Order: sequence, then C-alpha cells, then structure tokens
Amino acid sequence: MSDARVGLVIEDDQDIRELVRTVLSQAGFDVSVASSGAEGVLVAKNLNPDVITLDLGLPDIDGFEVSRQIREFSDAYIVMLTARTEELDTLIGLESGADDYLTKPFRPRELRARIAAMMRRPRSVADPDAIPADAASDAGAAHPERGNYSHNGLELSYSSRTVVVDGKEMNLTRTEFELLHALLEAGRTVRTKSDLVRRLRDEDYDVGSYISEADERSVEVHMGNLRKKLGDSPQKPRWLQTVRGVGYRLAPGEH
Repeated sequence: MSDARVGLVIEDDQDIRELVRTVLSQAGFDVSVASSGAEGVLVAKNLNPDVITLDLGLPDIDGFEVSRQIREFSDAYIVMLTARTEELDTLIGLESGADDYLTKPFRPRELRARIAAMMRRPRSVADPDAIPADAASDAGAAHPERGNYSHNGLELSYSSRTVVVDGKEMNLTRTEFELLHALLEAGRTVRTKSDLVRRLRDEDYDVGSYISEADERSVEVHMGNLRKKLGDSPQKPRWLQTVRGVGYRLAPGEH
C-alpha cells in the first residue's frame, strides 16, 4: 500500500493541467486530474486528497462553488489558480474555503514551495503519543509544546485538531485553525500579519522570505472567516482583537 500523499488537479486547460500534475508528481504526490468542476468534486470525495489545485474559470461550475462544495466534506489544502487579478476575486476565493491562491502565469517553483509549506503543517487528527519520535520533527505534527488552550469559553486541542466554543465543536479549515492557535499561543502579545504569514509557511523565525501585500491581505480574509465562524464581534471581541495597522492578538480574559 502506497504511503504517497494524494494530489488532485482540477483544471480544464490541458497544458496547465499537465504542468501542475508534473509539479505535484515531482513533489512526491500520487496525482489525479479532473477537467471540470463536477468531476473534480466527485474525485475529491472518492480520493480524499491532501492537496487540491483548483482553476477558477472552469467550464461548468466556477471554482468558488467547487471550493464550497469540497469544503463540505474535505479538509484538503486548496490552492486556487486564477487568471484574474482583481482583488475581489481573490477575496471571494479565500472566503469560499481556499487556503491560498496563485495568479496565472505562475512559476512552477513557487507552486511547489507553497504546497511544501502547507504540507509541513499537520493534516489529520492524531494522538501525539502515537507519533514516533523520529517522525515528529518531520511531520509538523510534532510540536510537543503545543497542547491545549482555554480562553473565554473557547477550548483548542492541538493534538486532536479540535476547537470547541461553549460546548459546540467548530468546523475550521486547517488555515483558520493554525491562525487561531497562533493567537492563543501568543496570548496578549501582538502577532503581526507578517508573523502570521510565516506561521502558515511553517517558518518559526524571520528567515528573510518575501511577504507581499497579497500575502498579508490573505491573512486578513482568513481572520475574517474565522471571526464569522466563531461569532466574534470586531467591535467587542471575545477572542480575536485587531491591532489596527499592525496585526492581531488575543482579547482580554473575561472576569
């Protein structure tokens, strides 16, 4: 039985589909492809892929709707590939459940780097005691210092990848989970948008990698999505406090 990770390419342009398939294959994925949105949703349901690249301009269902449908049953990382450059399209894409996006034409090396960063983060629910020590540093699941957090009625367990608010379990994407965990971990210390971009790339320190305005804007959108799911108010935050012009921090504890 193969231990290879599974990738899915949903793209109607044959040349781009083959390019992305090659990039994922070289990165060690078993790759399946789909040329339409409906086919992509069906394949995603059957294969449970780790990563999905999703063309925005599909011939039948647009990529936004495909992403929404896939999010109903899958926690796969979704990277949207779009020829559109309008900010609104990017925001809608992220709001529909995508984790990241690239604008066509893109460099294959950049796509591979983005996916590699995603895959360094844990994917599934796991018992940390069941993870071999030698696999821990490799899998990204293995941050032994990352445990359980409780704040203002919200409880997060890093090992089981669960978030419970007032007794109700939340359905967060992995990107939203990582952002929430980063704020809980930092407490009242402000995390800048650049800090959070690096966190999503699994860079513990500033290693000099380039962070664009679009990268920081994507963090804003993911934080907005997270707020909506938690039912948190920007004006009277219970958990996520915006520090204008800087970033975010955990709201004060309730007394």
